Amino acid sequence: MQNLLTETSTVQTVLNTLLSGMILLVSIVVSINSIVLSHDMSALNNQEDRIEGTMEFRRNLGELTRAGENPSDPGSFLTVMSRTIRERAQRLDDDLDGAETALAEEVREYVSSVAETADQLGDVEDTSGAEFAVLWKGIEFQYGAQIEQSRQLKRSFGSDSSGETAERFDRLIEAFELFAIGKEYFKTLYYTQEVSRLSQTLLVITLPAILINASTILAINAGLLPDFWLLGLPPLQTFVAAAFTVSLAPYLVLTAYMLRLSAVARLTSSAGIFSLN
Repeated sequence: MQNLLTETSTVQTVLNTLLSGMILLVSIVVSINSIVLSHDMSALNNQEDRIEGTMEFRRNLGELTRAGENPSDPGSFLTVMSRTIRERAQRLDDDLDGAETALAEEVREYVSSVAETADQLGDVEDTSGAEFAVLWKGIEFQYGAQIEQSRQLKRSFGSDSSGETAERFDRLIEAFELFAIGKEYFKTLYYTQEVSRLSQTLLVITLPAILINASTILAINAGLLPDFWLLGLPPLQTFVAAAFTVSLAPYLVLTAYMLRLSAVARLTSSAGIFSLN
């Protein structure tokens, strides 16, 4: 390693490359912030539509809440929706009298599956309130398959079923659709917050890293290295290793954020019953 680091021209070339990349990251941060701001800086009628849509969704959600509940955060929203989905699914058991044995058994299995999934959806205590962990629980709930199976079972009952049976299936589907809207809305909020945090973190880390990287290049070029040994390592090796570590920090931050955002995007790419496996 010491022999490699004595090739100061090579070391300077690598540091110069990292420096160019960090300067590019700053421009990327500016572009990211421009995209985020462009979403908020829209015409008045667009802002009005957004607020009206949010209030309409909040009113629909308010019909499902109990006294003291305020599902304005992902954890509370999952708790309310899991209870609603479970209760509406269990009501389907009340309409199985007179139904064919095979169909009744299929409905019971479906109700049991939905109730179990809903219980897992509402179990947010083990997430310790972590924002990403709560969001991940909502992402794991594949509502598209549940909606399609509800429609298939509703068609299987056909004209032999009462109007109340069809209405109960419709109310269950309505609960799934309400969950889907809330899930997409919270996902959008999460993306906005994460992108904002990414830009802030990159600025805080990248600007000092640029100064340290540039100072290292100048110091190596002038031969002005700190004259001290650290943990038995010679000054040149310690100095260059520290410079490389600091220079790589912005790239590591960008990689961590992108992996997390891409994981959320991949698991939420479906639209209703349609998805790419």
